[in-house]
This record gives sequence, C-alpha cells and structure tokens, in this order.
Amino acid sequence: MRKHSILLACLVIMATACKNKTEKTAGESAENPKEMTKEVEQEETWTVLFDGTSFDGWHVYPDKPVPDTWKLEDGAMILRPSDVRKDGERFNMVTDREFTNFTLSLEWKVSEGANSGIMWGVKEDPKYKEPYYTGPEIQVLDNVGHPDAKNGTTHQAGSLYDMVAPSKDVVKPVGEWNQCVLTINHKTNEGIVVLNGEEIVRFPVNGEGWDNMVANSKFADWEAFGKYSTGKIALQDHGEKISIGYRNIKIKEL
Repeated sequence: MRKHSILLACLVIMATACKNKTEKTAGESAENPKEMTKEVEQEETWTVLFDGTSFDGWHVYPDKPVPDTWKLEDGAMILRPSDVRKDGERFNMVTDREFTNFTLSLEWKVSEGANSGIMWGVKEDPKYKEPYYTGPEIQVLDNVGHPDAKNGTTHQAGSLYDMVAPSKDVVKPVGEWNQCVLTINHKTNEGIVVLNGEEIVRFPVNGEGWDNMVANSKFADWEAFGKYSTGKIALQDHGEKISIGYRNIKIKEL
C-alpha cells in the first residue's frame, strides 16, 4: 500500500512538472512569433533600390537605358567610363521612382581623383541638362586627390555641396567603402547626413532656412535648384574617366 502511495505521488509530481513545462513552452511560442514579426516588419519598411544583381529600377538621365559603362561587379554598380566617354558625355544614374520624405542608406567608394555625388529632389525634364540643375547634392569625393576638395570644406566628401560643411572628416581612404545614411524629411524640416556611423551634417530642407542657404551658395540664381520636394534620387557621373562605385542601396519612406 505504501509503495502504491509513493508511486502515485511520483506520478502526480511528474504530471505537474510536465504541465508547467508545456505552459511555459506555449507561452514562449506565443511571444517569440510576435517578436519575430516585429523584427520582420521593421526590416520590411526598407525597400531595396539596388540588390547588386541588376539595374532594375534605375536608368541613366535623362530617360536612357543603362550603358555598358556601368558594370555589375561583386554586388556593386561601378562606373568605368575609360576611353569610351565622349567630350561632355555623362552617365548619371537615377531611380525610376520619385521620393519625398525618406532615409536613404548606401555605400560608396571612389578611386584616386574621383568625384561623384548623391542627389535628391531631381526633376527629370529635358530642359534640365543634368540632375544637379534641380537636385541638391551630398558630395562624394577623393578629398586627397581631387582639386575640388581645396575649394573649401563645403566641397569635401559628406558635405551638402557648397552649402554645409561636414563637422568632421570621417571619410575612409580611396578604395574603401564608406557607409552613408541620408535623411530628408520635409515634415520635420530636417536633412541629416550620417557617414561611417557619425552624424556630420544637419540642415533645414525647406522654408527660410533652406532659402538662405541657397541664396549664399553658387546656386543662388539657379531657377529650379532645390525647388522640388518630390523627385528622383541620382548618383552623379562627374564626367571624368575615373571609376566610382555604389552598393547596398535601400530606402525607407517616412
């Protein structure tokens, strides 16, 4: 009888332990999917603009197919104009889509003496010969080897070109990838540049603050410069026979 009671007690203890374990596991199973879903939703707010395998979603300004001067190499788009460039010919890359408020994340690198830029608010119209006629630019540059770097800090890599200088020089050497995150938000009137993990530029994107910056720049008399809050994103070909590269391009609309 006593052995029977002990056996029964053991069975009760085992059953209780199993129940508690099952309830805990069930609770964890209920929570984990929520956390996983939250992480997936956060990631899904980003839209990939360039995945390294094709030029889908891009073309050359104005409204031209991507030429062989842009190459797909190791997950990056690389401009290699070499000797095929005719005098005055440019191969500025622009998105098919337009954007207004966004955070853009990408990586860029330059070869020695290279010059490029990241533009937004680009109006694609035949009357504007180049994207920079309408689109403000975050400078992409070899600060050591390109002469434009000697024209002041507002012309150096990471600057809002000819308007706001970077607060510090965090650019990596020629041939290395730089990670740039650009936020343009007309709702909060903020433009922010984070280069290699450090915020280096902040500026207004509309109103009196923006107008004053333009008025004190080389763009003061440019009729359409910075006038379009909605426009395309451009990666500049400065017209030199020097390579530049971009990769891991994604955007989050705000």
